[in-house]
Amino acid sequence: MTLARSALLAIVCAATATATARAGALYEAPAPGSYELPAIARVRAHELVDSSGAAVDFPELAKGQVALVAFVYRGCHEAQGCPASLALLRQLDRRLAADPTRAARVRLACVSFDPANDTPERMRELREMMAPKTDWVFLSPADPSALAALLGDYRQDATPLENGSFRHVLKLFLVDDDLRVRNVYSAGLLDPELVIADIDTVTSPKP
Repeated sequence: MTLARSALLAIVCAATATATARAGALYEAPAPGSYELPAIARVRAHELVDSSGAAVDFPELAKGQVALVAFVYRGCHEAQGCPASLALLRQLDRRLAADPTRAARVRLACVSFDPANDTPERMRELREMMAPKTDWVFLSPADPSALAALLGDYRQDATPLENGSFRHVLKLFLVDDDLRVRNVYSAGLLDPELVIADIDTVTSPKP
């Protein structure tokens, strides 16, 4: 494993430990189904490139399935930035793997906003580092125009800086099978218990 890869994995593991230690410290997640998550916005389907280099439709959800979408880039080493998103997805991946019925209703997605550097090969490396146990895809736009359309659709900021990094706000999007955004999680809401409750609220059959 290269130094850059081991450093990123170490940051993700540290972020996971921090999130686990503080889970439930601020509040208790509401019971699934005891609340509603009205649609915040609607997004479109996009053609992206997966970690094998193949063009795929995104998010391409089955009926009753939801996607948890994190916009990241491999060059981010701020613990409260992209590594925090990866840490949450890694926790959720393991939680979902223990419950196949719930796992079948969820797709996790990491989408790079730095396709010039995050090639399919580098996204494949990221996939190998995260070692997914469930339906977890690693994607990037094919070109700058596809990137602009995707970020504009999700209203995700990503401003390139002179040093090669990006100024961006951490966001994860919960998207349902009608391509409606049902929640947006930021740095203060990266609680796996809350996300699981939201997933169950959105995907559970309504009486």
